[in-house]
Amino acid sequence: MTGALHTSSHPSFHPALLAAEEVERRSAEVTDWAARIAWVVGLLLFVALVYWLMREGWKWRATLQGDLPPLAPLPDEGGAPVLRLSGTYHGTTTAGRWLDRIVAHGLGARSRAELSLTGAGVAVERPGAAGFLIPSDRIRGARLDKGIAGKVLTEGALLVITWAHGDRLLDSGFRSDRAAEHADWLDALGPFSPFDPPAPAQTAPAKTAPAKTAPEGAR
Repeated sequence: MTGALHTSSHPSFHPALLAAEEVERRSAEVTDWAARIAWVVGLLLFVALVYWLMREGWKWRATLQGDLPPLAPLPDEGGAPVLRLSGTYHGTTTAGRWLDRIVAHGLGARSRAELSLTGAGVAVERPGAAGFLIPSDRIRGARLDKGIAGKVLTEGALLVITWAHGDRLLDSGFRSDRAAEHADWLDALGPFSPFDPPAPAQTAPAKTAPAKTAPEGAR
């Protein structure tokens, strides 16, 4: 009898204490879920802020590049293509400045691309984005590089075409699905790098005036 009374009077078996422990446990679970929800909401707000800042920066850059003239449209008939390339268009930058992205006229949109080299120039067809032509008289040449518009690949994985548009010199980067094709395009367009110093201007040799001879009677 004494043992039974002693056990029933132990604090751990008191119904009120058990109920309090249960309430505390449930309260902790609710508090934990509230913290998780607050963390997720905070993360979503942060992602939304970053996206908004990127979008505003994109719009601001496009405004600064408002002086860039419209791109040449794809020709209806450009002749039989000399070369073709299927791959990815990685973007366009100011020539020699691989982080100075050009976003005006849709040049900032990375996409799949089909390139064709014809007598008219380099035709760039992009599904889901506006295609454009790099006229042949605007092409300065090409080079192999590893990065453009903030995108870094392996050394020589990008075919970069340098061309003039308006009063700017631009670099457009493409990556073929078959990297071996880059060499053919490099040969066809000719090597060019905006990092190379300009070739010194060649001056014609000075012409010497013929020596004057005295008249026959004055000798």
